[in-house]
Amino acid sequence: MSGPAKGMRSQTQLGQAAVRIFAANDRMNQLLIEHLDPAAWKAKPPGKARTIAAIFTHMHNARTKWVRLTAPHLRVPPQLNRAHCTPQQARAGLAESAACCAEMLAEALGGGGRIETFLRDGWAQPWPVGPEMLCYMLAHEAHHRGQVCMLAHQLGFPLPIRVSSGIWNWEKLQAIQASRKTNS
Repeated sequence: MSGPAKGMRSQTQLGQAAVRIFAANDRMNQLLIEHLDPAAWKAKPPGKARTIAAIFTHMHNARTKWVRLTAPHLRVPPQLNRAHCTPQQARAGLAESAACCAEMLAEALGGGGRIETFLRDGWAQPWPVGPEMLCYMLAHEAHHRGQVCMLAHQLGFPLPIRVSSGIWNWEKLQAIQASRKTNS
């Protein structure tokens, strides 16, 4: 296979891989919330740091912005209110925004879609779609997961080691996502 057919196959593979990778990324977020001590959710950190609730609502709200700006033809989930968001609402919101991001990534990186640029914010320069789009999205969320793990520890609510180390087990995270798709 060569020429345009090979290029389309590699784009499709990239889009499918991006969907799987972003699903594993979201599973990491879900694991943290599932195992977080409920008292840590709105505990006030020292200084001007965000609460853990505010961090997770920010992650969801950033996703909705990415989809709204990059793929306005997709249905965008409602934003979450960081002052009133519960862990259950955050989990549901993150699951919904992850599905939207996966759809956006599949279309952008799978080829043939309407998405030509990635807009991460209204002030930022648009990027052509490509692996950089996925990398930015993952880096943003990994940064905030690190904040959550650190804050939980500093506030006296450390996550179980099987959870904080489990978010690095991509094979297991992807297998969990694959089994959920098969069972639904």
